[in-house]
Amino acid sequence: MLRQGFDVDIEVVKGDITEVPADGIVNAANNHLWMGAGVAGAIRRKGGEQIEKEAVARGPIEIGDVIETTAGKLPYRYVLHAAVMGQDLATNPTYIRVATENTLSLADRLGLSSIVLPAFGTGVGRFPPGQCAHIMMLAVRQFAGAGRLKRVVFVLYDDSTLEAFEKERQRA
Repeated sequence: MLRQGFDVDIEVVKGDITEVPADGIVNAANNHLWMGAGVAGAIRRKGGEQIEKEAVARGPIEIGDVIETTAGKLPYRYVLHAAVMGQDLATNPTYIRVATENTLSLADRLGLSSIVLPAFGTGVGRFPPGQCAHIMMLAVRQFAGAGRLKRVVFVLYDDSTLEAFEKERQRA
C-alpha cells in the first residue's frame, strides 16, 4: 500500500506502530505530554518510562506544538510528541492540521528521512477517521519535497480507519 509521486512515499498499514521500521515514531499526545492509553501507552510500554519522563519535563506545550524525546528501548532515533488535544481530550481539524504540519517540520529539522504516524485524534479524541485522513494526507502532500523526509507511514489500528486512510491516500 504505497503511494509515490509526491517526492514523499506515503504508506498505509494496519498494525502495531511500535513495530514499523523508520527513523522516528510519532505519538498523538495531549498538551501536558502524559502518556496514557492508545498509541502513547504502547510507546511507553515498549520504549520505557524514560520517554514519558523526558516528554513531561518539556511540557506543557501549546496544542499543535511538537517536541522530540529519545526513543528509549524502541529502535527509533526519536519519538515526536504532537499535541493534538488538551486535557479535555477533545480535538478539531485545526489542531490536527497544525500538529501534522509541525510534526513534518520537526522531523525534517531533525534530519529524519522516515516517520511512522498514527491517526491523530481518532482514539480518545473521537475525531472521525475520514476527516482525519483527509487533513493529515493533505498536510503530507503539501509538505512533500520541502525537505529530507522521504517516507511517511500511517500505521492504523482498526479496519475502518485503515480504509479511510487508504481511500485518501489513493486520491491524487
